[in-house]
Amino acid sequence: MPLAGDDIQAFLRQHPQSVLVEVVAVQGSAPRDVGTWMLVARDRIFRTIGGGQLEFLAIDHARTMLAGEVAGEMTILLGPEIGQCCGGKVRLQFSHVDAEKAAALAARIEREIAARPCVYVFGAGHVGNALAKALSLTPMRTILVDTREAELAAAEIDGIDKHHVAMPENVVRHAPANSSFIVLTHDHALDFLIAAEALRRGDAAYVGMIGSKTKRATFRHWLQREMGLELPEHFACPVGSAVVKDKRPEIIAALATAEIISAVCRFQ
Repeated sequence: MPLAGDDIQAFLRQHPQSVLVEVVAVQGSAPRDVGTWMLVARDRIFRTIGGGQLEFLAIDHARTMLAGEVAGEMTILLGPEIGQCCGGKVRLQFSHVDAEKAAALAARIEREIAARPCVYVFGAGHVGNALAKALSLTPMRTILVDTREAELAAAEIDGIDKHHVAMPENVVRHAPANSSFIVLTHDHALDFLIAAEALRRGDAAYVGMIGSKTKRATFRHWLQREMGLELPEHFACPVGSAVVKDKRPEIIAALATAEIISAVCRFQ
């Protein structure tokens, strides 16, 4: 059973006897790329190298190592012999996790977290909370922003940051380059101010706003009149509606998350 999250220290405290499995070479098609890694303990794993028979064989090899029987590397052909159809070849390296290796892995995770793109969700309402929860499962840093302290406090979502601010448009101004902004507040005027600030930056990977075609048209006219800006075609409003017309918060959140991930990947 994989242990979710990035807390490698907690995993190693619970499972001090662990083996590091690293993908060190790939030829052809494979589930994951070189550099992917996982930890294997006797009854738990941390992260994944791709699942399926590849991971099953890797876990079995690592646990044999924990019993003191084997060490080193193994090469796996991803073909019908093991019930996988990728067709490639993967070389895995195995090593026991000591204090030095644990520190290096923790530092690596910290660097990964620091490099993650930021997604700012403005509005801790039903859709905002559902979206923040969906985004919390992705390799992005999610920041939930609201002017209402009680609503923000009630959003109990693991793996996100929460900011209670009086002027959320200021959060936009100080966000890192290439951030994403999705606007779902309780106030249309506030939505317009935040979205306009995000568009004025010119470096956002994604800017979206909850609403309708009418709200988009109203925002377009307001943006021209008040800011002298043209609304770019890539501006997402309504969010999460390109594929499925469904207004349930969880569905909007799932579709909007896909939109954001797609935009971030194109932007990088």
